[in-house]
Amino acid sequence: MNRSQKKKALMEFLRYALVGGISALVDMAVNYLMLYKILGSDKNHPFEVAVSVTAGFIVGILVNYALSNIFVFNSSEQKEKGRTFKAFMIYVLVGVIGYGLTVGLTLLGTRLIGDEGIWYLLLTCVVKGLVLIWNYLGRKILVYGEK
Repeated sequence: MNRSQKKKALMEFLRYALVGGISALVDMAVNYLMLYKILGSDKNHPFEVAVSVTAGFIVGILVNYALSNIFVFNSSEQKEKGRTFKAFMIYVLVGVIGYGLTVGLTLLGTRLIGDEGIWYLLLTCVVKGLVLIWNYLGRKILVYGEK
């Protein structure tokens, strides 16, 4: 990979990270609005929390898919590969696996280092970083067919 290709790949990843951040904010906003405003509930009601988290995840992944196709994976070849129903389903599957990794790695990490203070915050940052890389590479390779 030459210098120009490395720069292009880095810029693509940075755009993906920005899109991921926007999608995460949308996810959290929908989750909050669903739980507290639409359902009129709070964090002490597990069913309502599950519904809110699911709603946020669904809207967040839709935003991520749309913005990724517009701003990240935007070459004509990528657009052609990424805008099919099959590609969308793989895109969602990669996201679901990423969600599972987030839960699993967080649970494992809290068993190893605990769930209090700065260690939990650091654990969360490491997990988010690993899942960001998984989501990017999984989608780049499996959806858009690039290595």
